[in-house]
Amino acid sequence: MSLRVAVVGGGPAGSSAAETLAKAGIQTYLFERKLDNAKPCGGAIPLCMVSEFDLPPEIIDRRVRKMKMISPSNIEVNIGHTLKEHEYIGMCRREVLDSFMRNRAADLGANLINGTVFKLEQPTTSDRPYTLHYVQEDGTAQTLEVDVVIGADGANSRIAKEIDAGDYNYAIAYQERIRLPEDKMAYYNELAEMYVGDDVSPDFYAWVFPKYDHVAVGTGTMKVNKDRIRELQAGIRSRAAAKLEGGQIIKVEAHPIPEHPRPRRVVGRVALVGDAAGTVTKSSGEGIYFAAKSARMCAETIVETSNGGRRIPTEADLKLYLKRWDKAYGMTYLVLDLLQRVFYRSDATREAFVEMCSDLDVQKLTFDSYLYKTVVPANPLVQLKITAKTIGSLMRGNALAP
Repeated sequence: MSLRVAVVGGGPAGSSAAETLAKAGIQTYLFERKLDNAKPCGGAIPLCMVSEFDLPPEIIDRRVRKMKMISPSNIEVNIGHTLKEHEYIGMCRREVLDSFMRNRAADLGANLINGTVFKLEQPTTSDRPYTLHYVQEDGTAQTLEVDVVIGADGANSRIAKEIDAGDYNYAIAYQERIRLPEDKMAYYNELAEMYVGDDVSPDFYAWVFPKYDHVAVGTGTMKVNKDRIRELQAGIRSRAAAKLEGGQIIKVEAHPIPEHPRPRRVVGRVALVGDAAGTVTKSSGEGIYFAAKSARMCAETIVETSNGGRRIPTEADLKLYLKRWDKAYGMTYLVLDLLQRVFYRSDATREAFVEMCSDLDVQKLTFDSYLYKTVVPANPLVQLKITAKTIGSLMRGNALAP
């Protein structure tokens, strides 16, 4: 037999899964409803993603080597002093990144289908196929039978609903793309900014991230309310007003961002990856790398447990991907969740957080963790120093008060 796998969603997650499967010679179908789609997203990717996923230089709009952390009282801390010459945070436009990864998967043999999956018909027995019902771009209704389904279709995942994967809390990311005059754009050449404060987000942060010919200015919050998100966006526009003067809004975007994993990420022979599974991290809110990585790990597990496509994997086989994922990144998620709970709960704790970021040991630990996606273990003396500095910063800002 030849295993048939449908990957629903053509972002970094779906494309990574499809590429891995196609390389293994597995019959792969990659669904994307809008080939020109660009998810609202800060577009920051860590250095390890560039190498792990073989991203060419032209995918990266800007190489950020400097970051400004700006506190509620507008105290600015410059971070990035610990970066080595070759290290940077990549800034990309999602429409460019997604298109490249999707087309590469197709070039390697994945069947790219421009269509919207609206129903997943469950098999009556464990060896029967799933039937996907979808509508092509021209409005034609079609069906496709497959043995395994990967849901990579984002926070509003149709596949997750079809397998009753359960709901999760989600935040809203809202951003404006603003084209700046040349002199203003030059300021953001290798620089990104992060703002914290109740005026820009009650539970997250706001950002100004540089792209090819514009900046992405946005905010995120779990307080899902249209009026509130507009107030917060006005807050970041106000805080960064002098740097954005003369800018022209070229696009406005909004999108839900999952706040924790779904209750069920594998059901039968259906696996969820990326935002559909809930792989976005707390504290940083980053999702691109983890979406692509979760999908690749899922696809690798399918290749392995199907003997290269010669047998149909079981639910237990697919759950092996979750065990590996949780073992590799469970601690990272726990640490980032703790950081968000401690430092994003009030303006006092945010002031303490920004103060703490001025310490070079803290900067190195933070950047190493972000760039290489591990909770980097500092040596005991450095760890003790960071802990003491954290407590000191919180005490000075009265942030430990209940």
